[in-house]
Amino acid sequence: MRVWGPYRAARRYLWGYVMVSPWALGFLVFTLGPMAASLYFSLTEYDVLSAPAFVGLANYQRLLMADKRYLIALANTVYYTIFSVPLSMILALTVAVLLNQGLPGENIFRTIYYMPSVVSGVAMSMLWIWLLDPNLGLVNTVLGWFGLRGPLWLQDPAWSKPALILMSLWGIGGQMVIFLAGLKGVPVELYEAAMVDGASWRQKISHITLPLITPTVFFTLIMGVIGSFQVFTSAYVMTRGGPINSTLFYVLYLYQNAFQFFRMGYGSAMAWVLFFIIIVLTALQFRLAGRWVYYETGMPAPGRP
Repeated sequence: MRVWGPYRAARRYLWGYVMVSPWALGFLVFTLGPMAASLYFSLTEYDVLSAPAFVGLANYQRLLMADKRYLIALANTVYYTIFSVPLSMILALTVAVLLNQGLPGENIFRTIYYMPSVVSGVAMSMLWIWLLDPNLGLVNTVLGWFGLRGPLWLQDPAWSKPALILMSLWGIGGQMVIFLAGLKGVPVELYEAAMVDGASWRQKISHITLPLITPTVFFTLIMGVIGSFQVFTSAYVMTRGGPINSTLFYVLYLYQNAFQFFRMGYGSAMAWVLFFIIIVLTALQFRLAGRWVYYETGMPAPGRP
């Protein structure tokens, strides 16, 4: 045993490394490697066709101090995040609460609401181009039935971002399923006890449902903010950033710089600034989570001051 014991332990460790090596190699080659390369390129002037020339922090300085279109793209993205994330969460939670009532046909309606979230982003964008057409679109046609004159939507700088936010609400199926899973975890006994005490449905929602699904809300909020800062497909397919840069979102402008204007170093710098913004926002949400996120013990999340 003294001879074979260490040998067998070494074999177990070796097999563990062998089993994890495909993921480790994939992470090094396809994630960590490109991240390191982009960090280097962000410090260079690189047009893909010629060798990169080191320029230090010049790309970052230009990004934050001299590029007005960058500030427009950042402002558009923040606008989109502020409105799309809360609206999509509220709508998804409302649908999840309705589907959690145990009514007949729940599975059918759950599938119907979830289906748009698995549709290709390009296909969904093409569909909404027709829906939002000022003259022949279904949205303005329905508004006309009620005597309302529909806006120009994607052709109007004042309505282009609201149009994309409206389109994003069509894909709440993924969030709805997550909320529904959280609602299924709320003990029925709590609702029964509240009913005995004469609680109204509003009191049940505010004192039982919402506190017990705050971890689900927290997860959905984090993923929603990260996803909204990376919005790209809808703006690229439907508007290409127009009209008048009203839908020039952050990742779309990054794509234009890196792959259309061949300013790969500048685009890499934009990517790292976006990475920093998302890290800061995520850390801030974790910091504030201790004030409102509750777990099964009924206690706030760790870190509450």
